[in-house]
Amino acid sequence: MTVTLPRHDGRAVRAASLPPRWRTRRIQGWLYAAPTALVVGVLFVVPLALVVWMSLNRWPLLGRPAFNAPDNYTKIADNPLFLDAVGFTLKYTAITTVLLTAVALGLALLVQERRPGVGFFRTAFFLPGAVGFASAALLFYGMLNNDFGPIDPILRALGITDEPVKWTGTPNMALFSTIALVLWRFAGFNMLILLTGLQSIPVEVYEAARSDGATRWQTFTKITLPLLRPTLALLLILSITGSLLAFDQFFVFTNGGPDNSTVSMVMVVYRDAFFRFDLGGAAALSVVLLVALVTLNALQMRVLRRSK
Repeated sequence: MTVTLPRHDGRAVRAASLPPRWRTRRIQGWLYAAPTALVVGVLFVVPLALVVWMSLNRWPLLGRPAFNAPDNYTKIADNPLFLDAVGFTLKYTAITTVLLTAVALGLALLVQERRPGVGFFRTAFFLPGAVGFASAALLFYGMLNNDFGPIDPILRALGITDEPVKWTGTPNMALFSTIALVLWRFAGFNMLILLTGLQSIPVEVYEAARSDGATRWQTFTKITLPLLRPTLALLLILSITGSLLAFDQFFVFTNGGPDNSTVSMVMVVYRDAFFRFDLGGAAALSVVLLVALVTLNALQMRVLRRSK
């Protein structure tokens, strides 16, 4: 066994080596972790290091790179499209996070209690989450298309509108049409997470509240929301991170239009890399976005820990 002896400076030293079986377990632990570490290293650490190195160089699509730090970072402030994309992405993130959380929570409360037919509604609400995001964007594009989409004829038949609606023809309509797509796609998935949190709340707590004469609103605000805080915190982090990294819905559904009014930050990175062929500048934008996301998530975790 291992024996430790205190030194005069308060530190301890090993007086004997580890037993053979302990060394064997340590080796086994490293072997178990090796495949995961290899995958993380190859698919995350190495690409991340390459992106950081690219951001410090003028990296043409063809030809040899040339070190030019910090030019790729200083020219970000001179990129008006990226600055506009930052404002738009923050606006989109704020609206989407609030609406998505509210809709998902409402659906979760609607199907929380066991009753006839509740399983059907749970499945129906969750089904859009099984559709790929790009496929969902194409579906909405086809449904809302003014030339062959079915939504405009239905609205005209019902007398709601007299002319085709420009679903993606104006900046505001393009934004809210995209938000509707995101709500349809992710509300059921978030509902399932919230439903898990709701079902983890002990029934005895609700029974005690009812016996004390608490109303439904008091039960919701004083019991459900406080006990659901960890689950809501998880959804908040997922929603904010996913919204800041939004790409598919704008690339497929609106293509950044009209007039670049729905260009997200990730779309700017994509355009710089694959349209302007400025790989070094795109890498610098990626690094800035990554640092912002890590900082934001760290602040969120710190606030959530303090709130506990």
